[in-house]
Amino acid sequence: MATDTLKSTTGASGAPGGLRRLLLDNGALTALIVLVIALSALSGDFLTTDNLLNIGVQAAVTAILAFGVTFVIVSAGIDLSVGSVAALSATVLAWSATQHGVPVPLAVLLGLATGVVAGLVNGFLIAYGKLPPFIATLAMLSVGRGLALVISQGSPIAFPDSVSHLGDTLGGWLPVPVLVMVVMGLIAALVLGRTYIGRSMYAIGGNEEAARLSGLRVPRQKLAIYALSGVFAAVAGIVLASRLSSAQPQAADGYELDAIAAVVIGGASLAGGTGKASGTLIGALILAVLRNGLNLLSVSAFWQQVVIGVVIALAVLLDTVRRKAGASPVAGGPGGGSRGKQAVTYALAAVVTVAVVGATSFLHTGSSSSANPRMGLSLSTLNNPFFVQIRAGAQAEAKKLGVDLTVTDAQNDASQQANQLQNFTSSGLGAIIVNPVDSDAASNSVKAADQAKIPVVAVDRGVNKADVDTLVASDNVAGGELAAKAIAEKLGGKGRIVILQGQAGTSAARERAQGFANGLKAYPGIQVLAQQPADFDRTKGLDVMANLLQAHPDVQGVVAANDEMALGAIKALGSKAGTSVQVVGFDGTPDGLTAVKDGTLYASVAQQPSQLGRIAVDNALKAVQGKKVEPTVKVPVKVVTKDNVAGFTG
Repeated sequence: MATDTLKSTTGASGAPGGLRRLLLDNGALTALIVLVIALSALSGDFLTTDNLLNIGVQAAVTAILAFGVTFVIVSAGIDLSVGSVAALSATVLAWSATQHGVPVPLAVLLGLATGVVAGLVNGFLIAYGKLPPFIATLAMLSVGRGLALVISQGSPIAFPDSVSHLGDTLGGWLPVPVLVMVVMGLIAALVLGRTYIGRSMYAIGGNEEAARLSGLRVPRQKLAIYALSGVFAAVAGIVLASRLSSAQPQAADGYELDAIAAVVIGGASLAGGTGKASGTLIGALILAVLRNGLNLLSVSAFWQQVVIGVVIALAVLLDTVRRKAGASPVAGGPGGGSRGKQAVTYALAAVVTVAVVGATSFLHTGSSSSANPRMGLSLSTLNNPFFVQIRAGAQAEAKKLGVDLTVTDAQNDASQQANQLQNFTSSGLGAIIVNPVDSDAASNSVKAADQAKIPVVAVDRGVNKADVDTLVASDNVAGGELAAKAIAEKLGGKGRIVILQGQAGTSAARERAQGFANGLKAYPGIQVLAQQPADFDRTKGLDVMANLLQAHPDVQGVVAANDEMALGAIKALGSKAGTSVQVVGFDGTPDGLTAVKDGTLYASVAQQPSQLGRIAVDNALKAVQGKKVEPTVKVPVKVVTKDNVAGFTG
């Protein structure tokens, strides 16, 4: 039977279907080539030097994380903590260097050591504590993120200037993150293919028990494997923070999934025993090319998530087909095929890609640009009615003025927003409108747009350390003060309240919290029983309020940093809402105003978000046309109660 199987496999490799075998063995590379060709044909902005460099920068952090995850997956493990470890390492570096005067070289070592320690803890729990890798690294995901928030107090920390140069370019054109990615990729390839620990990874992933019986010290090797993953996560966190000029405690949230996806797309098997650094790099590039191309084609952010999910599923399916078809058994493992043959494959792929892409470029030669002005709007999130209303107002005004408006969703990820703004800049849009996830993190991207002579309008939140043509916003601090005043006066100047805070690390959460604190100073009779974050989310608002009620059943008032959390609190309060407990929200969303009409929500500090979007587009068009715009355009906030809600239009 063993002989029959061997003959079948050998015969397959010499079959006439050699092209099919080549495609199966190099599925990720084939997919990347097809993507590049397709996007070159569909978008004239894709195949430009600036945009290709953007793709490299946008792939860098995911690729570096994924190189570390490759070690783990090859050894049949999983690491869900790399995103949190990246954020924690960058936070430790910034915190020690800027707030405690630690010399920068030592601070960098502390950041890297943080990654090593996190990896060693993971490895110890898995190798000696016998915890499943999924559980151990899931626990570290929570611990790492929590420690980052504790150290930073929920606020971004400025990054040392000398380290921030990692986010710059060499010679004014070659991005340093791309160089770091290449160096880390070479190190990963060297570890996998040329070292004892690399061979151990393949042995453990192929058959852990056989590896143990052959004399391999499996627990000790697992410690080293997870420590390596931690080091790569730390490097990725430092590169990411350098791009954003600040260590963000919420940075790299969800990046562990992208890293795992890149490894799987690159040909590694989650069952272990297969995987290579070059495949992982191709997987990371596929994700970056997809997101970049879909941005350029103005595909909805929601559909982008669908496409990424489909690509991941297809990659796993391809892995299954490849193994059933008897394709090369070890993708890049020791002894897995001829290196010369692999080099020839990559060279052939490069030649084919260049030839086809060169041909498709003629499709865009001499094509006339749209007669309508083109603008891009990057919103911090579309998972919130307030920002959905900003989009609606902006789109309505753009349609009225004959503007082609592309809207993207940063999903509260400062790095993703930086990528979107880079894509807007390289696309040569007439103007960019940005609603920053974080005011500091958006600065480098806005500076790049300024250098490209593209007008930038900030909406709702400002951009620090960069010039924008105008800021269209209401005052979050003033709004917070109005909310505090509303609840205090409703309670007659005396009472016990709780505060539901927004997402830690965001400027809106900080500014509104500051406004609440400022406003309550005038009412010493108001006692704040508790302050807890609920992340601007209705479901979390419900859960947090339900928990607070157990500890403080005598609460008389709730102040929430947005209407979504206020509506969750109302659900938790039940019949108490609007009767024995008064609730004040923020934003003036449609659901919030409905609750005000019903009497369950006492008041909402309304910012008129649709007006913010409308005025932002109007001012962006003026800037494009060379007309004068005011540095700041304030949209007044208004406390909406049952008495005046009928006349409020938003």
